[in-house]
Amino acid sequence: MIDLTALDILSPGSPGYEASPKSRLVVRCHSVSDVVQVMAYAAETGQRIVPRGGGHCFVDRCPADGIVVDLSGMDRIAVDESGVATIGAGARLGAVYAALHGCGRTIPAGCGDTVGIAGLTLGGGIGLLGRQYGLTCDRLVGAQVVLADRSVVECDEHRDSGLFWALRGAGGGQFGIVTELRFATVPEPSVCRIDGRWSEPGKLIEGRWTEPGELFEGRWTDPGKLIEAWQDWAPDAPDGMTVNLDVQAGHARLFGVSTLPPAVTRELLREFTARAGVLYAIDIRLDVPYSMVKPTFSAIDPAATSRGRSEFFARAMSECTAGELLKGLTGNRRLAFTAMGGAYNRVAEAATAFAHRGERFLLEQVGDPGDPWVDEAWHKAHAEGSGRVYPNFPDLALGDPAQAYHAGNFPRLAALKKSYDPHRVFDFPQAL
Repeated sequence: MIDLTALDILSPGSPGYEASPKSRLVVRCHSVSDVVQVMAYAAETGQRIVPRGGGHCFVDRCPADGIVVDLSGMDRIAVDESGVATIGAGARLGAVYAALHGCGRTIPAGCGDTVGIAGLTLGGGIGLLGRQYGLTCDRLVGAQVVLADRSVVECDEHRDSGLFWALRGAGGGQFGIVTELRFATVPEPSVCRIDGRWSEPGKLIEGRWTEPGELFEGRWTDPGKLIEAWQDWAPDAPDGMTVNLDVQAGHARLFGVSTLPPAVTRELLREFTARAGVLYAIDIRLDVPYSMVKPTFSAIDPAATSRGRSEFFARAMSECTAGELLKGLTGNRRLAFTAMGGAYNRVAEAATAFAHRGERFLLEQVGDPGDPWVDEAWHKAHAEGSGRVYPNFPDLALGDPAQAYHAGNFPRLAALKKSYDPHRVFDFPQAL
């Protein structure tokens, strides 16, 4: 019997277990050999195994009676002279951005400091620099993977190229346990931080009551006009500008970044506010290092206890559908619009496993757990959506997840799954 006692084990009753994924056994790995040993133990005992990077997942995939391979102990970050960053699969974005900032580099990635780099990359990777530089997975140039047979491979465009293709956008935990990723970084830009707000006076927003004429607070207008103007404007903005929209009851927020000259940025934002028929109530902060932007938008992050569903849109939503969605906005309910287009869509659908290369925006419906509005709103919007879903926003209510997540890339992914994991060592709801 393989002995795991020398490893960093978290089990019920041990220190740190309460803050870990709830499984019978959690092993925090610090090396590739740790990962191989845990996989061998799982094979010997017939237990399910699920890898976990340093961050979180919107769906609980941890087996109650199995083993979680926690990679948070593998978080090394290094950048070579050519600008290629080698990052351990357990690293989180806050640490990644900080380390790359020290070298004057960055990667287009997500916004949350606690997001794990591995899961983000393997499912695509949408972020505020994405319209200029593409998905996080588009910057991936290589990876180290422990396969189902416990062999360790280095994959890239020339070695195990099929596996490398699949790792760029099919979602994490499908083909093996990724232990290290290599990225072609880009120079870290200084950006214009954009934050526009429009509120109905007397609404409680972010823990305070709004008042007429408040600094950077514009007068409230028909939120349907904001949505209509945004979806016709934001996906077609120059690549250097990413501006997203968040709408709640009595409150709307426009936020993002621009690497364009300040005068051009302001001109584009004035174009938007003119289309929407609202005051130019937008705060712009100049010359902010990209790595420093995220903490200033922390209030936008959904609460850990919220539930959301989402879908991509290849065309604008109708005024009627937008109106129906807005009718139900009360309490903590939100509509979150993320601009696509730009560099996201200049990659062929079959070039990577991420198939969603012709979309204009992503819409999330977010509410409290158990709130039926989340499903009701999703179904109302779904009639005009593209039917495609971001793999990093897994949705267990989908009727055809294979088509939603992978579209035309599914047959090739299914074949690669059979090749690299014929006995389905890596399995979970909606896995390939």
